Amino acid sequence: MIIHKYMKMAKPVLLFCMGTGLYAQVYTNALIHESSPYLRQHAHNPVNWYPWGKEALQKAKREHKLIFLSIGYSTCHWCHEMEKESFTDEAVAALLNRDFVAIKVDREQYPQLDRKYQRVYQRVHGKRGGWPLSVFLTPQLEVVDIRTYIPKEEGYGSEGLLKLLPKLARVRQSPQQLQRQVTQLQAKIYQAKTDNTAQKSSDAVAVRFLREVTKEFDAVNGGFGKHPKFPEASKLETLMEMYRLDGNESVWKMVEVTLDAMARGGIYDQIEGGFFRYATDSAWEYPHFEKMLYTNVQMIALYTKAYLLSGKALYKRIVQESIAVMQARFGGNGLYFSASDADSGNEEGGYYLYSYARIREALLQKGWKPEVVNANLAYYGIEEDGNMDGELSLPHLRSLPKPPKAEAFRAYLKALRKQRPFPFIDKKINTAWNAMMVKALFVASRIDRHYLEDATKSLEALWHTMYRQGLLYHQTMPGTVPVQEGVLEDYAYMSDALLEAYERMYDERYLDRAKALAKAAAAKFYRNGRWYLSDDGIGAEADFDDRHYTAPLGVMLGVLVTLSELGGDPKWYDIAERSAAVQAPLSQTPKLVSLLLRLKRGDIIIHASKERLIEAQKQTARIGYPFVLSQPEESSEYLACKRNSCFAHAPSIEKLAAAIAAYREKPLQGAYRWQK
Repeated sequence: MIIHKYMKMAKPVLLFCMGTGLYAQVYTNALIHESSPYLRQHAHNPVNWYPWGKEALQKAKREHKLIFLSIGYSTCHWCHEMEKESFTDEAVAALLNRDFVAIKVDREQYPQLDRKYQRVYQRVHGKRGGWPLSVFLTPQLEVVDIRTYIPKEEGYGSEGLLKLLPKLARVRQSPQQLQRQVTQLQAKIYQAKTDNTAQKSSDAVAVRFLREVTKEFDAVNGGFGKHPKFPEASKLETLMEMYRLDGNESVWKMVEVTLDAMARGGIYDQIEGGFFRYATDSAWEYPHFEKMLYTNVQMIALYTKAYLLSGKALYKRIVQESIAVMQARFGGNGLYFSASDADSGNEEGGYYLYSYARIREALLQKGWKPEVVNANLAYYGIEEDGNMDGELSLPHLRSLPKPPKAEAFRAYLKALRKQRPFPFIDKKINTAWNAMMVKALFVASRIDRHYLEDATKSLEALWHTMYRQGLLYHQTMPGTVPVQEGVLEDYAYMSDALLEAYERMYDERYLDRAKALAKAAAAKFYRNGRWYLSDDGIGAEADFDDRHYTAPLGVMLGVLVTLSELGGDPKWYDIAERSAAVQAPLSQTPKLVSLLLRLKRGDIIIHASKERLIEAQKQTARIGYPFVLSQPEESSEYLACKRNSCFAHAPSIEKLAAAIAAYREKPLQGAYRWQK
């Protein structure tokens, strides 16, 4: 018998309950030694779980067993449901333990592994996957079957695990049948591969992108598609850039309608602030209640830029409230946690929901006038019959006049929450997501300078925690030393945050750090003209899919362009140009569209003394052209330059901005107007 180095077997311990005669079995498996909160949540399942690694993969080969790869994360509602229904069930566990090597993966710990198999799922099923992701593999890691949530018994349009597991085990016993099933899946995977065309014309790409996005746009509710609806910050930011390039009001309208609808809907926490991960309906009223760090930081930057463009007070409020709740709930010593759960008190969304009758009765007893209470209940969308399942309501702002005592009403709802357990928080410190937060704070400091101190503190805390002896690390838990080396998204987002810091403070340390990370990233993840998400042999190629958050490849290429423009290696610009291959559909790759536009139109670099540049930052942020960089240079004036020459100079930033606008009005070769 081979003994697992972690005493891996899901070993039962009998617990006797005094006075009842009842007993229960508590199991412990190898996940008990893992740092990931998600893996530890499964450490007492009867399933004989392994963490991802050589030991599990070698065991599958040695014992000629299929691998059951289950990918999820700690704040995933349906991951919890599958655990409660199946992974704590002894009958399911017995089947898995007998015929499979079961591997549990935290998708936040291994984003490259998750992306690899999410891409496989999409090619096999013709639609996006999700979590939990359930993959059955041969010992040679060939896909035999791939699904998302699988119930214990037949349901949700799927056969249950109790039927599926024995069926796959029988397939494993027949080499011919197994090979036939693998071959059939491989044919689907390769037939459905994305067609990366050689077309590089940003004009044609931008027009196609706008056509696709306009077709998807929900003119009534904002957003794109029907449901579920994600915030899609990258898409909205690219549309804003296109509006700034051309002034097409129909493009801005798509942005404004969407931002307004989300800010007033249930996808935004109207009581404490911050965005939930997505809405399950088309009108943004019914969210999936997870709050992800990456969702919120991208929305903070997006609403900041929209405020700078429009001056709309609503957008500034969203920025301030979202930062406040991230710092209060997710922050610690300048670093930020990954996510909060959808469930609280064993109820999905329980922390966030309210009873119409209880609130009305309580406020009347406090002496509020009935008409004021009724007006506030209506304004906040708290309905007598509830607007969620059952009698409870989630606040969202109705299109009604703001009633008297609206802020006091909101404060009362906030106070009620203090009596409830807050959802579980995954306290992983993820480098990429923390870097996103750092950048968001630097961006937000353009409308409220006091965020500059917060951004600087967080950047230094993140750098000194996650960059050690020349290596960037991926994630860690508070108070522990990181051990997992960084992946592409860590290098991309960290260098991006450093460049944002440089453009706010002009501290050469930040530029030098960004250059060092870019050099390391190109060496680690760029091979034979292709970018990979990691350098650990998993072989997951990077792509431009921005669905959940902006693809790290798009961010990395943007970093290379910026560094090249600011005096870095000119080869980086060439790598970015070669790597910007069009992928369809374009509506799912907005950062790529933005990059192609930037490469064609070119950056404008503003030069002046460091003091002058800092003094002019508010005005610089409002220049209409979206691709503007700045870099100190000893000069008595402001200069506006392209890559190889300067085209304007002026004694004030206002006059330089006018010169830039006049320069852009000149007919340039290849220039075009968006379709009106």
